[in-house]
Amino acid sequence: MAKQSSELVSNRKAFYSYEVLETFEAGIALLGTEIKSLRDHGGALQDAYVTVDNAELWLINSSIAPYKYGGSFNHEERRKRKLLMHRREIEKLKRLTQEKGIALIPLSLYLKKGKVKVKLAVAKGKKAYDKRAKIKEREEKRAIQRVIKEQKDY
Repeated sequence: MAKQSSELVSNRKAFYSYEVLETFEAGIALLGTEIKSLRDHGGALQDAYVTVDNAELWLINSSIAPYKYGGSFNHEERRKRKLLMHRREIEKLKRLTQEKGIALIPLSLYLKKGKVKVKLAVAKGKKAYDKRAKIKEREEKRAIQRVIKEQKDY
């Protein structure tokens, strides 16, 4: 059976800045113009984060561009958006985020069976030297692959 989800918006910078420990899926409460705008790929998650407030999850600082045909019914671009999860899962996330250095960040928004879902990550911030080490490791791997390819050509 074919995969029934399509990614609308992704947060590629999250994998560079954070070490992802665990991922979760959550629903999101959106307005009609927000869904239409997302389907036109009008969103961004670069500076977005998730907070737990009164046993509710909120997606903060995410951007969904105003729908071009929305008129007076358009939505606010950077409003707080409620995330939908079971109470036990929210309590688990709250416990995890109370540890020092742990953050809840959105990785992507995608469609699943016609509904918009958010892929959340419990993540730990990377230090600058971790980022540099990762880049150096990647460059060394590429250099090795290049040498192997040159050897095969002979």
